[in-house]
Amino acid sequence: MSPAVKCVTFGEIMLRLSPPGFERLFQSPVLQATFGGGEANVAVSLAQFGFESYYVTRVPANPIGDGAVRALRAEGVRTDFVQRGGSRLGIYFAETGASQRASTVVYDRAGASVATVKAGDIPWAGVLAGAAWFHTTGITPALGPAVADATREALGAARAAGARISLDLNYRAKLWGTDRARAVMRPLASMVDVIIANEEDIQACLGLEVHGADVTAGRLDPAGYRDVAERVVREFGVKQVAITLRESYSASRNGWSAVLYDGATGGFCEGPRYDVTLVDRIGGGDSFAAGLIYGLATGRTPESALRFAVAASALKQTIPGDFNRASAAEVDRLALGDQSGRVQR
Repeated sequence: MSPAVKCVTFGEIMLRLSPPGFERLFQSPVLQATFGGGEANVAVSLAQFGFESYYVTRVPANPIGDGAVRALRAEGVRTDFVQRGGSRLGIYFAETGASQRASTVVYDRAGASVATVKAGDIPWAGVLAGAAWFHTTGITPALGPAVADATREALGAARAAGARISLDLNYRAKLWGTDRARAVMRPLASMVDVIIANEEDIQACLGLEVHGADVTAGRLDPAGYRDVAERVVREFGVKQVAITLRESYSASRNGWSAVLYDGATGGFCEGPRYDVTLVDRIGGGDSFAAGLIYGLATGRTPESALRFAVAASALKQTIPGDFNRASAAEVDRLALGDQSGRVQR
């Protein structure tokens, strides 16, 4: 059993609507309804791993908001601090790609309830009492100036509470441009302990270029990321930087790994590399973040925490929907080298 570690995440949960299987949007008059969102996905993973996982958000006081709260509770997430209000839950439409046809996402989230959260709305001192970890992403401040201020307030409260803080940069070009992202995210980055990102996130949100990466060609050199990780530590004062490495050969097959740089020791470790046949890549980065939080919060070495995080994410990308429903034992089994996929009897 995992220790009863309290972790708090803050962000937006959305209604996800997807056509069956590999159909195009509205190819048939059927859409499957589930829920998901960056920080909610992290909260679910941590609950699966045995943490006392709290999710903070605002959802409308209507049946759709009720459904979102039920979905979180069904996965073991604590919803004590979910606020009810605003007019709607954000929606995203997700079409799963295959082979040379890319997956696509269409947002319908303008005016979502969470975007009405402003500084002073959430009693962060009570929310974070006893918390070992606080996590959020760059998606939340991208939703509007008010919630960006609330995110900054949350980070300050987490520091005051003594919680370790992780920030997944998670740049979304459909939500804001790089100028606005850098103006907001660079100050936030200086308030956290752990930065999680990919090469696009680092360039878009922090303005630091990653040399030697050709994502569209599917070629990534892990060693080339050490320099940018050192620059992030030096410029923003964070303790650790994790960078995910996705080699996109097609919409059906990706190479997946990550690196972790520790500012205190100067240690740089590379995670295992998995060749993943994708079922659903959405939430892959969130499951990595959750795995890294779990590993570091339970006292694993940086190398062990990174192995766990990469394995957790590889497993998630074989599961439909946003949420990772793999247990810590299943993740450890893969992290320790069992990649056979044989039936467990």
